[in-house]
Amino acid sequence: MRILGVIPARYSSTRLPGKPLVDIGGKSMVQRVLEQARQSRTLAEVVVATDDARIADHVAAIGGRAVLTSLGHPSGTDRCWEACTKAGGAAFDGVVNIQGDEPFIAPAQIDELAGVLKAPGTAIATLAQVVADDRDLNDPGEVLITVDRNMNALYFSRAAIPFLRHPAAGPRHGQFRFLKHVGLYAYTTEVLEQIVQLPPSPLELAESLEQLRWLENGIAVRVGITSHPSFCIDTEQDLERARQRIAREG
Repeated sequence: MRILGVIPARYSSTRLPGKPLVDIGGKSMVQRVLEQARQSRTLAEVVVATDDARIADHVAAIGGRAVLTSLGHPSGTDRCWEACTKAGGAAFDGVVNIQGDEPFIAPAQIDELAGVLKAPGTAIATLAQVVADDRDLNDPGEVLITVDRNMNALYFSRAAIPFLRHPAAGPRHGQFRFLKHVGLYAYTTEVLEQIVQLPPSPLELAESLEQLRWLENGIAVRVGITSHPSFCIDTEQDLERARQRIAREG
């Protein structure tokens, strides 16, 4: 299975403008993501999908491949599909959508996701972590997942699902295996072309979670479990933490 890695990298960001080009220990954020993705053993090729020539020129200057995509895409999924078509979509069987603001993403985590996609009958794959802190259950910035016995997603929510009707004393995460979403997706190229044509759905609009559109349209999302931590940069504080980490680790 030939899989294309796509790193969506928009220049505009409400909280951190020009985020892909910010410096983290002498390298741009997009360079660090690209270097990590290139170490994956399962990606046939990696491209950066951007709406800004400054990012495209920078990626070319560091020896990467970038494709310019529309300014009007409502989501990273739409940007991924356009990038796939411009990168020779017919040559690939699957696409991995790699978050452009995770400079420390583990190549092995990308391989884990690709492995889930390769399972028979899988059209869309994503990852989750087992919740180990009740604070994740109270944070609407974290997305929780419930799954069936075959690890297909039943629902994604910003609420703590499932609701424990009769909780015992002590931490809730010790009473049920809560799963929090890791924002990585993999799709077969066939289903990726399909889902970008679907209109927004009621549940998606209610929770502001695009993946609910797929579930509402009967498209299964297979979930894999990962132990690799996530480090997403959204704010100046996150950026400073990343710089400190680079300084510590060299």
